[in-house]
Amino acid sequence: MRLRALLDTDALGLKLLGGEDELDRGVRGVMTTDLRDPSRYLSGGELVLTGLAWRRGAADSEPFVRLLVQAGVAALAAGEAELGDVPDDLVEACARHRLPLFAVHESVAFATITEHVVRQVSGERAGDLAAVVDRHRRMMTSGPAGGGPDVVLDLLGSDLDLRAWVLSPTGRLIAAPKETAGARGGVPALDAEACARLAAEHLAAVRTGRRGPHRVVLDRTTYSLFPVRGSGHGPSSEPGDPRETMLADWLLAVEADAGDWAEERLDLLQGVTQLIAVERDRRDAARTVRRRLAQEVLELVQTGAAPAEIAARLRVAAPVLLPGLGTAPHWQVVVARVEWEDGRGDGGPVTQALLEEILVDPASTGPEPSDRIAVAHSGDEAIALVPLPSVADEHDEAGPGVLADALLESVRRPLTAGLDGDGRLTVGVSAAVHSAEGLRGALEEARHARRVAAARPGRVCAAGHQELASHVLLLPFVPDDVRRAFTARLLDPLREYDRRHRAELIPTLEAFLDSDGSWTRCATRLHLHVNTLRYRVGRIEQLTGRDLSRLEDKLDFFLALRMS
Repeated sequence: MRLRALLDTDALGLKLLGGEDELDRGVRGVMTTDLRDPSRYLSGGELVLTGLAWRRGAADSEPFVRLLVQAGVAALAAGEAELGDVPDDLVEACARHRLPLFAVHESVAFATITEHVVRQVSGERAGDLAAVVDRHRRMMTSGPAGGGPDVVLDLLGSDLDLRAWVLSPTGRLIAAPKETAGARGGVPALDAEACARLAAEHLAAVRTGRRGPHRVVLDRTTYSLFPVRGSGHGPSSEPGDPRETMLADWLLAVEADAGDWAEERLDLLQGVTQLIAVERDRRDAARTVRRRLAQEVLELVQTGAAPAEIAARLRVAAPVLLPGLGTAPHWQVVVARVEWEDGRGDGGPVTQALLEEILVDPASTGPEPSDRIAVAHSGDEAIALVPLPSVADEHDEAGPGVLADALLESVRRPLTAGLDGDGRLTVGVSAAVHSAEGLRGALEEARHARRVAAARPGRVCAAGHQELASHVLLLPFVPDDVRRAFTARLLDPLREYDRRHRAELIPTLEAFLDSDGSWTRCATRLHLHVNTLRYRVGRIEQLTGRDLSRLEDKLDFFLALRMS
């Protein structure tokens, strides 16, 4: 379609600000972005829609427009909802580079323009998917007449004979075609293991900068993975840096090899991802109220507000998060942080979106699962306020709530692939509290637990409040040089003796301490005579100058082994 046709469509309400001589340019697609450098995601010929969140000052317009022109976009359309009139510096930059510029009235949603362009472009290029685009409004509306992404996937199957699934970055199944729901016709549904593997492959490909769609072979079946990018990205700290979006955006997994597809069919699938992205943005917008509630509670807690004021805000939050509650529930706090090894990136928003996804019930499916979680962010941290069902007696224990050990199990594989060699996710979980007075302590408890998790090896780690009443809390904060000196002083003589004589003094010491100093239990465990065990323990005491009958020396050996 031509730019002139867009301008002539009254329903879109576009106002031309420059580029009248370029209105015969063709439009091949549409992209909504507020990234300072979206060129990584542009292939040429797009109408770019922007809310201008990337613009911090007049000097930002020139480089933004230059990048769009270099990527070969057809035109730029700027929304007036945030800043009012389109800034003069942007108008002038577009004029210098001969890039047509439209103003989008605040009453017109970007989704309306996206819908119109995708419908027109797809209809011109291939009639086999015209039905998908023509029925966009029905697919993207909620209620009996709608169906969201599921309907898109059903039409992909009926019109193009393509089976496809929509997945979250953690591998949660968001939408599936009906024919896979019950393995009808011998077609099995995509199981949780396959979803996790596909999400892992997708994140690894995006992290390394490979251009989509990404081709993956699982169990002799080939899939092509298309990113589904919402428009609500946070500002990127570096041009073209995909890390702030890859941990939040959905993906479309198609059971086919797109490597040999014609350009027209690839364009059609890109159009389908744009339709699904509308639902992605709608789901994100639905979380706005919960995020605001969490942010308000967090600010009250961190500024030392009176418990009565915090309790009043919690009473407002409870009906939103757990409708139908008669009394105030218990609460847990979960703190998460994504850290990039190069120190770049604005970690708070991306961790917020990721923590929201992690805390969704893994059994939930669909774009609007029962994720009654309020997540705020402060600096690089994301902080979740997790409501637990209320109990009859405030002295009773609340339900099991969020357990640190199980929290990351279902998402560990994809997130490790996405963060490998580049970043880490660490999570801390507090105990449940039943009053506003306990919320500040729960926040500090969750933060301490996250620091314990951060001291562990691995890309994805979590720790719970139970670990804060143990030596485990202290060990991560011992400086590395102190650790090395302490362990070397106690254990190096034993290691050297074992190396020369194969005496197994270190394993013997570990077993002796694990057996609480019991000669009989330790000898049985090591399959030794008690006299042999006594000889080895004597040799340990001789080499180190310590006495294993003394509690202090036992404790020193115990800590040295844990820190080694």
